[in-house]
Amino acid sequence: MPRRLSQIEFVALMAMIMSTIAFSIDAMLPALPEIAGELSAGSENRAQLILTFFLLGMGVGTLFTGMLSDRFGRKSVMLVGAGVYVLASGVAWAAQSLELMLAARLVQGLGAAGPRIVALAVIRDLYAGRGMAKIMSFVMMVFTIVPALAPLVGAYLISHGGWRAIFVAFVLFMGLACIWLAVRLPETLAVEDRRPMRVAALKQALNEMLHHPTVRLSVIVQTLCFGMLFSMLSSVQPIYDVTFGRGDEFPYWFFGVAILAGTGSLLNAALVGRLGMRFLVTVTLSVQLGISSVMVLLSLVDLPLTFGFLTFVVWQVSVFFQAGMTLGNLNALAMEPMGHIAGTAASVIGAISTVFSVVLAIPLGLMFDGTTLPLAVGICLMALASLLFMLHMRRVEARLPA
Repeated sequence: MPRRLSQIEFVALMAMIMSTIAFSIDAMLPALPEIAGELSAGSENRAQLILTFFLLGMGVGTLFTGMLSDRFGRKSVMLVGAGVYVLASGVAWAAQSLELMLAARLVQGLGAAGPRIVALAVIRDLYAGRGMAKIMSFVMMVFTIVPALAPLVGAYLISHGGWRAIFVAFVLFMGLACIWLAVRLPETLAVEDRRPMRVAALKQALNEMLHHPTVRLSVIVQTLCFGMLFSMLSSVQPIYDVTFGRGDEFPYWFFGVAILAGTGSLLNAALVGRLGMRFLVTVTLSVQLGISSVMVLLSLVDLPLTFGFLTFVVWQVSVFFQAGMTLGNLNALAMEPMGHIAGTAASVIGAISTVFSVVLAIPLGLMFDGTTLPLAVGICLMALASLLFMLHMRRVEARLPA
């Protein structure tokens, strides 16, 4: 086993690598109106696809990157994926049509999957159980803080260099992360522990994961939780702009919301050792179901504009806060029984949860009608389904032999 970095440096490095995803999504939010006007005039709502196509590419790439890292080691796969991300960022910078932009974002997501998913395998190589959940909580805290700053950074870049300058920032951010990774992180998968990429072995690993009830149910709930988060992200800028007429203020409100929501990861890190992952996820989803149900009812009422806006902001905080209280725990629950195939497990779990959550988020984004109702109904239904699956997990695990 290689000598570990200090926990602080390790968390900071993993957080920077994984926060590339958040930066790649949220820095684009203030650019959507300008990109829509330049590349999609007359169909402005399609600009939301710039977010979801990136996520879709990341989900597809996720299926392969973990398995490749089981065969070739963690660092090389992370660095190659980063290279693909950088090249696709250059194509997006030069795009003159929405179609080319979407293709570049898809490939950019494919490349980003390498660093993002293999980072999970690296964490699993070095930590397990509630210790892994605690590390993931700290990582997810930064994953939440970066979106707080990303729209402000995006707005600043747009004001000084236009929306294309954002893609230059993506290249620089990923480049710094790769230099840090290459210089400081030792390879965490020894040569003797690497698995050949045999189809039979991959099928066996996949079969093992899908037949493990805790893993299977954790992935389903993680998919729904990501679905709620991605649905909010894809619709939040149009809601601020069109529904409430606060598009110019959006980066500042988003900053405040994300900072408040970031306390969810801190709270989870403080409580998970005492209360356990399943309990915290179940309680959080119960609260979210209640809040989203109230939001559905309020969306049906003709509220004063200021009051309606403030209730939406509170709900937005709750959805982001929920991510900090659930996603790290659900990752740890799914990965814990899969330590012997950590790379493959990280790939399959990430691919399923990301791709299917995007499938849920895309229609909700395109259903935007100038009100909060479609988003509120969609998130409420996902919260209900995820809570039911968590309760089912408890019943299933109670029947398993000790």
